[in-house]
Amino acid sequence: MKLDVYDHFRPEERPFVDRAWEWIVNAGQYHEVKLSDFLDPRQCSIVESLANRHPDVVVRLDGGYQGAERRRALIAPDYMDVDNEPMRMKVLSITSGDQKFITLQHGDYMGAILGLGLKRDKIGDIHVRDDGCHVIVTDEIAPFLDVNLRQVHRISVFTDIVDLESLRTTEAELEPLELTVASLRLDGVVSDVFRLSRSKALIPIKAGRCRINWKTEEDPSKPLKAGDVVALQGFGRFKVLEMDGVTKKGRLRVTIGKFV
Repeated sequence: MKLDVYDHFRPEERPFVDRAWEWIVNAGQYHEVKLSDFLDPRQCSIVESLANRHPDVVVRLDGGYQGAERRRALIAPDYMDVDNEPMRMKVLSITSGDQKFITLQHGDYMGAILGLGLKRDKIGDIHVRDDGCHVIVTDEIAPFLDVNLRQVHRISVFTDIVDLESLRTTEAELEPLELTVASLRLDGVVSDVFRLSRSKALIPIKAGRCRINWKTEEDPSKPLKAGDVVALQGFGRFKVLEMDGVTKKGRLRVTIGKFV
């Protein structure tokens, strides 16, 4: 692969870029078909960008429903009709028992699944409901989860495997936060949203544990804008919803939606 391809990606993205380019070359030159595990939106963007450099390759991205955040990539020679190829996904239906004292959230279900030794890339979107959730997974791990997932955050759960046609989606819940900030610097907004001191907010950012729109960002002074989704590993995610003007003291009003 030409080295100029790397100019469009961050250094830490190079291992994935190399892997994705290998999928594309194998499809275009050797007629191989590759079905990836679940990719985040940034990885999907990388795959599409690389595929556009190869004239003999077609890519289908599918996460099980319209608007899915995490999707599998099917990379194939351009003469294939990829729309009719199976994407090999199932829905794990989780029904929780008594939630009188604990409300299970997205992170609880994710933690319980990963706690069984599975990798994140086998798991698609998670749709939390009052009585449990629907989790999109690769079809090969569905039986394992159906047998072994019996507890989420100390609450007993029941599981079942259903087809995508039975998927019940839910919109991600955003808890609105009205903030006034001196600037839209990443470290300042992060410290306000997660109630950290500025010095404590700097640690995960500089350690490469912060992503803006699924792209690693290590610059604490990076300015945020409306629409940005920020994820801080170990703390959660939030979205910058809108800028609401300036206070009399010159501070910026900003509305944040914190994923719950």
